[in-house]
Amino acid sequence: MAKFTGQVVQVQGSVVDVAYAEGELPGLFESIEIEREGETPLVLEVQKHLGDHWVRTVAMDTTDGLRRGVDAVSTGAPIKVPVGMATLGRIFNVLGQPIDGIEGIDADDYYPIHRKAPS
Repeated sequence: MAKFTGQVVQVQGSVVDVAYAEGELPGLFESIEIEREGETPLVLEVQKHLGDHWVRTVAMDTTDGLRRGVDAVSTGAPIKVPVGMATLGRIFNVLGQPIDGIEGIDADDYYPIHRKAPS
């Protein structure tokens, strides 16, 4: 999948609007990353196409200090989390990062957070 760079045009709490060039609009549920100095990138998830080559996203972390004009890079993929035996007994955030104080995860498979439930 192609990665495209857009710019933040509006921030309202955890809702962030991002503008892209014509033909570069990320798809629904695609993740977008914004680099933050000294921190992990801020991950956004596309929720809606607004028109005029804008997307409305939801931030997966605080948007404190985020400003208009900052580059936002589409990843070409949805947010994915680890699945399988390696995840049993572990605690993860919505981005699939362990938050139980145990470092790393050795999972073989990662699934998108928006998918049909298993039968």
